[in-house]
Amino acid sequence: MPETDYGLRRGADGIRRAAAQIDAATPPERDRAVDALRAFAILGVVLGHWLVTALVADGGALHTASPLQHMPWLAPISWAFQTLAVFFLVGGHVATRGYTSARARGTTYGQWLTSRLSRLFKPVAVLLALWTVAATALLLRGAQFETVRTLVKLALSPMWFLLVFSALTAATPLLLRLHPLWPLAVVLHVDIVRFGLGGPDWLGWVNLAAGWLVPYTLGAAWTRGELEGRRAGWLLLGGGAVVTAVLVLWAGYPASMVGVPGASVSNLNPPTLAAVTFGLAQCGLALLLRDRLRRGMRRPPVWAAVAFVNLSAMTIFLWHQTALMATTATGLAAGRLPGLHTVPDGLGWVAARLAWLPVFVLALAVCWSAFRSFEQGPRRVGGRPSRVIRVHRRTEAAAAKEAHRA
Repeated sequence: MPETDYGLRRGADGIRRAAAQIDAATPPERDRAVDALRAFAILGVVLGHWLVTALVADGGALHTASPLQHMPWLAPISWAFQTLAVFFLVGGHVATRGYTSARARGTTYGQWLTSRLSRLFKPVAVLLALWTVAATALLLRGAQFETVRTLVKLALSPMWFLLVFSALTAATPLLLRLHPLWPLAVVLHVDIVRFGLGGPDWLGWVNLAAGWLVPYTLGAAWTRGELEGRRAGWLLLGGGAVVTAVLVLWAGYPASMVGVPGASVSNLNPPTLAAVTFGLAQCGLALLLRDRLRRGMRRPPVWAAVAFVNLSAMTIFLWHQTALMATTATGLAAGRLPGLHTVPDGLGWVAARLAWLPVFVLALAVCWSAFRSFEQGPRRVGGRPSRVIRVHRRTEAAAAKEAHRA
């Protein structure tokens, strides 16, 4: 057998053993579909940003643009990759279930909340520190203020999501029994006043809380056992899809489910009724896929990949925009490269951007390697790192040795 083939086989065997150990370390009562949905939601947001965010080089400056600006018929891309509603659904389910379990163990609200928020904000502090230094250095070296402002705004754009998610997490005890129809009614009335009666634009920011409360409280209903049947999933999927179509086709809402530079109305910033009903359809689909995902997660390699994404979710989410910008900045040394620095105004740009995705993944892997410890470090159970974390770290080291030998 050639030495290269032997090395590759040993590497593959090491990966399979690592996956089997992670699978064995997972508690049997864990609902793996929850982790799968969270992983899909995170990866959907990352891929969505990489596909619809362009940094165009114009002279010595960089400014943001979107292919949806020039090719609005690509709006269905946003339907596939705007997955925040699923993340809030899973977040509401995990938070309400975790809080109920913590209270049963005698854990105080303060202890529970501190534990959950520390997992969010320690990685955030590192991101803020790095970008404070980077922005200062760029300005001192003579970079244009607008370019630095664009980069910092893009890097810190995930912050709004984390602030809303943290606020809802803090309010979890008050949301255990809240029916999703109540925040949905708030969104409906805000949009009626804002769009139908000519109300002020600032009123739309009420929906920043109310809009994401809808899937979050759906997650609480999931915890209460109210969404176990397939009927609920079909009702959410069908009803949400029909209402969204009506709002887009006849009520004048944008077809894109993400913000488009220059558009008069954004479905996401702040959330509109169309974004919320579209999120309901996504949540319905997620609920319908639970059984299939549970079966799929029984395969150790698949489960290991999902476990890895969940263990690194905050690192991936926080640093994916930095990976995009690092690739863009590095590429400027070679001139204006298609799909990276050019105006996203044609299918040629789309093809070139797809070719850049592996480079973005590589840049994100570098960020992950540098900053993952700030996310994974504090996760402990009973004063010790959780069993899945310990096995993940051991098997990660073993797999690296196998790959080195290969």
